[in-house]
Amino acid sequence: MPLPKINTPTYELVLPSTGKKIKYRPFLVREEKILIMAMESEDMNQITGAIIQIISDCLLAKDIKVESLATFDMEYLFLNIRAKSVGEIASFKVFCPEDKVTLIPVDVDLTKVEVQVDDEHTNKIVLDEERNLGISMNYPNIDTIPLGVDEDMNTEAIFKTIVECIDYIYEGEQVHKAKDSTKAELIDFFNNLNTNQFKLIRKFFDTMPKLRHEVKVINPKTKKESVVTLQGLSDFFVSASPTTT
Repeated sequence: MPLPKINTPTYELVLPSTGKKIKYRPFLVREEKILIMAMESEDMNQITGAIIQIISDCLLAKDIKVESLATFDMEYLFLNIRAKSVGEIASFKVFCPEDKVTLIPVDVDLTKVEVQVDDEHTNKIVLDEERNLGISMNYPNIDTIPLGVDEDMNTEAIFKTIVECIDYIYEGEQVHKAKDSTKAELIDFFNNLNTNQFKLIRKFFDTMPKLRHEVKVINPKTKKESVVTLQGLSDFFVSASPTTT
């Protein structure tokens, strides 16, 4: 006689970058084991691989390639899967902003964590108004900017990421798709930008949507209250050293 099958609930959320509704289920024990083993390894490659596998398994629509999702979409999706799987409250420790040594326990309601968008953000960048010259950018994915990488990237890292994220370059009615150009051609194009134009492109990354949440903590020694900003998936599950203010 076959054992009874357990019904798994399904949920729906909206991807921040596109507004597209997608359905998902909580992860199961077999998938939780994969995550626990990866977390215990403290290896970011293993952790990233586990997160990608779990999201892929839990998505009901199998036509979505997780590796191609914008990083903040992927982080938001995993956060919600985790909340529906093992509880909406995540408990961990953060460093006290005052001394950056004292660890303070915090409880975060994952259902309150959102992807925040800067009011000045746009993925359409005008480089020269007179020539109607500009570029359109794609958001970086997990391959472009891996989990755990400091988002305050240096110029070299930004330059490499720009080339990988370019969607198309336009001038007037003429559109040049990045996929139709060689990497050398794209690098040459960006090498010839002036400083102000490059700053406009860097602003795209600086103001890009981010998974972000603020929590208040009190130093047990001084009783002073501070605000800690949790940013990106690694601050919630991988490390205990988020941005402090």
